[in-house]
Amino acid sequence: MRNFRIVIKFLLLLVPFSFFGQVYQGKVVDEDNYYELNNVSIQSIEHKEIHTITNSLGEFTLTKPGKYSFSKKGFISDTLIISTKKFIVIVLKKIPENLAEITITTSNLPTKLKSYDGGITIVNKSEINLQNNTNIAPILNAIPGVLMQQGTLNTNRITIRGIGSRTPFGTSKIRAYYQDIPLTNGSGESTMEDLELNAIGKMEVQKGPSSSAFGAGLGGNIHWIPDAVQLGLGNQTNTANMIYSNTKKDGYRDNNQLDKQVFTAASQHFINNKNDLNFIVGMVQSKAYIPSSLDYDTYINSPKSAAYTWASAKGNEDYKKGLFGISWKHLYNNKLEQHTSVFYTYVENDEDRPFNILAEKTNAIGIRSRLISNTQILQKETQWTLGFEFFNDLKDFQTFENLYQDFPPGTGSVSGKQLSNFSENRKYFNLFFDSKITIFPKTKLHLGLNWNKTKYDLKDQFYQGILSASGHYSFDGIISPKIGITYQTSSQTMVYATASHGFSPPSLEETLLPNGQINTNIKPETGWNLEIGSRGNLFQNVLFYDIALYQMQVKNQLVARRINNDEFVGVNAGKTDFLGAEAALNFSIYKTSFFKVFLRNAINYYNFKFKEFIDLNQDFSGNDLTGMPKFTYNFTLDTQSTKGLYGNINYYFVGKIPVNDANSVYTKKYQLLHAKIGYRKNFSSQFQADIFTGINNILNEKYAAMLQINASSFGNNAPRYYYPGEPTNYYLGANFSYTF
Repeated sequence: MRNFRIVIKFLLLLVPFSFFGQVYQGKVVDEDNYYELNNVSIQSIEHKEIHTITNSLGEFTLTKPGKYSFSKKGFISDTLIISTKKFIVIVLKKIPENLAEITITTSNLPTKLKSYDGGITIVNKSEINLQNNTNIAPILNAIPGVLMQQGTLNTNRITIRGIGSRTPFGTSKIRAYYQDIPLTNGSGESTMEDLELNAIGKMEVQKGPSSSAFGAGLGGNIHWIPDAVQLGLGNQTNTANMIYSNTKKDGYRDNNQLDKQVFTAASQHFINNKNDLNFIVGMVQSKAYIPSSLDYDTYINSPKSAAYTWASAKGNEDYKKGLFGISWKHLYNNKLEQHTSVFYTYVENDEDRPFNILAEKTNAIGIRSRLISNTQILQKETQWTLGFEFFNDLKDFQTFENLYQDFPPGTGSVSGKQLSNFSENRKYFNLFFDSKITIFPKTKLHLGLNWNKTKYDLKDQFYQGILSASGHYSFDGIISPKIGITYQTSSQTMVYATASHGFSPPSLEETLLPNGQINTNIKPETGWNLEIGSRGNLFQNVLFYDIALYQMQVKNQLVARRINNDEFVGVNAGKTDFLGAEAALNFSIYKTSFFKVFLRNAINYYNFKFKEFIDLNQDFSGNDLTGMPKFTYNFTLDTQSTKGLYGNINYYFVGKIPVNDANSVYTKKYQLLHAKIGYRKNFSSQFQADIFTGINNILNEKYAAMLQINASSFGNNAPRYYYPGEPTNYYLGANFSYTF
């Protein structure tokens, strides 16, 4: 197995010239998306009597040049020489183990982790770098409540608290964003493999319905925040971060090659003390061959094989994507600000499949805007936000016969006559309100509301008259409320309780009947999530804990019913009860000024059952939810040295998983052990390097890395449930960055 990867990173600093009067001004921001930091203590080193703090906008004014210290609880103090009269932006980094002080940047209201009323996990840059830099799965599987299965680098399924586990292919019912740009299309499918991990500065995973933040998806959302240069000078400070990567992989299995190129650029521009602009550009070009799933005998005896039909057709996905976004942040005053983002995405995908050849193009545009205010209502400190999100997805796709069987072996896919020609227009509109009210000094009340309108238009450009599948479907507007309360039990610990409503509309494909007509009787999945939890730091920041108990009942469960080989229709088939518990326990085992050792644990217990589930006269009520284990455990032992050396060991256990609704087939439980060591060093203020090597699946465990849920048997063939996981394998990589 050959794995080759190049990553090149350029960091640009553009410094214009502009002068103030005889004072020295600037602002202090945190490393996460440049949120302003108030109450930062600024102390002159030479003159003890000179002391000030930043205001609510993170701004400060000094009357003398000199050497100053900048400090705030939960952040690493910094000392800088202030000598220029240009407006200066100072970035403070958070103390890594003091997680309760971290600000949730993707929340509509700037909120500390220790006062957030729901399940959330924040993964910082150093944790992202723990893995092999090409695969998202180990990062997500280290998060409580998240399970990612990955058949290949471009074939995966992500579930949050069990939502989306029965999706036949890909990830659905979970919203994903890169900054404010959706990675979720108009059908509700999210594509995480489009991301270049080296371009990510932080990830936030909100678990369960978060109706007042990013729609009301049942599973929650994953929000990726781009990396940025954390230094800036000039009153119109500009920073840019550009990354190019090229990944080539032969793959463990037959018909498993990958050639992928990704270019990502993000820039931030401090226009003045009231206006910031962000630009994001991403380009992906990928050619990935698809080995597909295997039946049990082949999975056990010949795991390197590709499925016969996919190997014969040389099945593959030729994929191109561009995404572009502009975000504007404006401060009206110290009590009101506005955030607006406009985005455009383009996708071109050609997929050779044994049953047909697909050619599709998608153009999507959207806008997201919100007002944020901090005020007094009835003498109670109140934060509120009011905003909207609009998304319009235009998709054209055609299918053609695949004549590979009519040609000599080894020819691969050959396009035949056209089978279909459709145009889809998919729109959704979210109007949301969120608020946080300090009803007592230690108690905050959270109230949120979301209204969603979703509609699909399908135009059949192949058949006319009674054969035409053209149609229109508009779901009734859905109102999803949320209420939560938090109580600060101490300065470092809290408890919370929340109730939130969510829904997942069927994709347009799920609304189609076998004859191609739109099924106007199909309904969205809906449910209420009830949750209690606690998080905080104990023993002087030695232990960070985050525990949650939750229950969600989903009705009108959407079922993907297989009607042919790799073809499905959607139906509403019943109710499912999601009852679970999760915990994160992170220990600072050893810490000196030169060396640190951390232990991170993620523990999940899933008791997910079909409450009422009847499909085609088969009663599955009381069975375990398909595609989910009862128990998972993940721990990472992480070591870091100020000299640049670092390393980690990661252990991951997954219990047995039912692979069909009847629960007649389960996978075996498995455990994986990975390790990585590296050397990261700043050789100068301009040049940085990171060289690393690692080994995956040290125990050489045989396991199913992904499952084809409810796979059916056609003819005399056994069901193809299994995507074999890779055996022991090694990797070597290097990242280089240069600042101009």
